Amino acid sequence: MQRRTSYQQLQPEERMTIASMRQQGSSVRAMARTLGRSAATVSRELSRNACPAVGYASALAQARCTNRRDAARPRAKLHVQSVAWGVVLTLLEWRWSPQQISGTLKRMWPNDPTQHVSHETIYTAIYAQPRGELRRQLIACLRHGHSTRLPCTRGTDRRGQIPDMVSIHVRPPEVEDRVMPGHWEGDFIKGAGNKSSVGVLVERSSRLVLLAKMEDATAASALAGFTAKLNSIAAPLRRSFTYDQGKEMTRHRELTAATGVKVYFCDPHSPWQRGTCENTNGLLRQYLPKGTDLSIYSQDELDAIADSLNHRPRATHDFRSPIEVFAAMLATASQPSTPIH
Repeated sequence: MQRRTSYQQLQPEERMTIASMRQQGSSVRAMARTLGRSAATVSRELSRNACPAVGYASALAQARCTNRRDAARPRAKLHVQSVAWGVVLTLLEWRWSPQQISGTLKRMWPNDPTQHVSHETIYTAIYAQPRGELRRQLIACLRHGHSTRLPCTRGTDRRGQIPDMVSIHVRPPEVEDRVMPGHWEGDFIKGAGNKSSVGVLVERSSRLVLLAKMEDATAASALAGFTAKLNSIAAPLRRSFTYDQGKEMTRHRELTAATGVKVYFCDPHSPWQRGTCENTNGLLRQYLPKGTDLSIYSQDELDAIADSLNHRPRATHDFRSPIEVFAAMLATASQPSTPIH
């Protein structure tokens, strides 16, 4: 097996020795013996880093070497002085994810690869920051705000007994395929000690989010909050509502009577059957962190949070925002002679 050789760059102290011995008239081989280096190394150093005007000076040689090495390593796209880094910082402050930022940059400059930055590059730039206030601020802008990139964990899924449930397995196929708009998923996100909550509605096709203030986590609050929000949507765009088996939905028949929306229930302990809502809950935790009192938010403040989320670009929509997609759906639904696709 061939033994690998290692090489260490000349150090500033060695360059001082070379400069001193050169002034004394020493030969290249004498310098090499003193340094314990190859004569070729010393000869190459003198030819590369000597200045014709002043000869070989250690400080000047070190500077020339440093400049050459810097030039051989192109600066990263997201170095701190770059325009791209400034854009990324701004969009992170807007609570956009690295994937959303990356996709939007490609959409804005499709023919200019110099403006493209992958989401992995953005993550790397964030986590490569030295420990300090800037690093903490950047990580806080990410959805989960972990100090390191950790896998997501699932919380405990508590269920109640619901009378007259209609199973998700009899839900029309068009809901699963996301072909027809107007099919919603719902959930409660809980505050500190499960003492406060906010109702979440997500439209499956557009990913549009609606938030409803809840006085508590009772069935009465769920009925009032979800009824008000669903009735604020045009009738053609409220067709079905999929929920888990939480006890707050025991009055689902009254919800159907008040809104015309058919309610379907997921299997126990199957959050993936409402994957759109589960993902949205993760996004909302940037605005409504776990362990906080959610009762402090007014309905106007919740509407502002939903508006912010609805204007963020989504990869699933080719980086269009949910509000853009929903507006197009609404325009189509308002034309009775035109089928909704």
